[in-house]
Amino acid sequence: MTISLKGLTKGAAAAALVLAALPATAKEFKLGLITPPPHVWTKAAEAFGAELAEKSGGEHSVTVFPARQLGNEAQMLQQLQTGALDMAFMTVAEVSNRVPNMGAFYAPYLANDMTHAAAILRSDTAKGMLEVLPQEAGVVGVGYGSAGMRQILSRGEVNSAADLSGVKLRITPFDPILDFYNLLGSAPTPMPLPAVYDALANGQVDAIDMDVELINVLKYYEHADTLLISNHMMFPMVGLISARVYAGMSDEDKAMVSELMAKHVDTTLDAYIEKSPAWTEKLNTVGITVHTVDAEYFGDVMGKWEEIWAAKAPSLPDLRKTADATK
Repeated sequence: MTISLKGLTKGAAAAALVLAALPATAKEFKLGLITPPPHVWTKAAEAFGAELAEKSGGEHSVTVFPARQLGNEAQMLQQLQTGALDMAFMTVAEVSNRVPNMGAFYAPYLANDMTHAAAILRSDTAKGMLEVLPQEAGVVGVGYGSAGMRQILSRGEVNSAADLSGVKLRITPFDPILDFYNLLGSAPTPMPLPAVYDALANGQVDAIDMDVELINVLKYYEHADTLLISNHMMFPMVGLISARVYAGMSDEDKAMVSELMAKHVDTTLDAYIEKSPAWTEKLNTVGITVHTVDAEYFGDVMGKWEEIWAAKAPSLPDLRKTADATK
């Protein structure tokens, strides 16, 4: 039987397509983040890559792509689902857009402070919420980190929650925080991190929802008058592996990669516990007015938020119980 070159070429192409569709067995992993190079998450990702290379005897390596080099989080999550991206450190916020139950982590005043938030995120309740991610989001969650607690930085004076009514306020685009600010009467405005500094400088937004690390590192305070140290929400991160990539790993590699990623993701919790007080204290010295406020400041917003999210996030009651038990 004679096989033409044309037929052979078509066959090779078809075989290549089949191989491309198989679960990845990557040894040079790509890990994406939205955070800039100096950020705690990026440093943790780099440390994870270094230890993975060491523990695997150089068999595995991780190339870290910070600052949205591979796209925004929605785009990176899609890449994880297809196996085009191997790993990511990603806000639980983005995952909650696909798995609403994860929105329970953003219940206002679920955590009192960063130490309390870390205890919640390390709990069996929180870990159990990762189990559905392969089926519902096409990713494997290995553990939680954090970007600290959320605060409110404003270009104008804010003497009461009423002063935030109608204020155009930058948020991360996900429903739990959108609902919080809508209930507050603000005008929540989704905006990617790289656009925030200029938007605050030119008045495109009047205020931002942000953590004390980035308010310091990216100097958002340079275009603000008032900071509310509110700690109104924790802002967790999750270490993710593409379920397709994970399926193609040996059992030994699954264990090694998962354990090491979980270890370094977890270090971000301790980093924020350690550094948040100093970041907060520094913001008392930059020439802006700083108010420390609590749940009472926001009136009935918390109760109304709970009513909205009780049906969307069935894990919310268990997470509240865990929060009460870990105070």
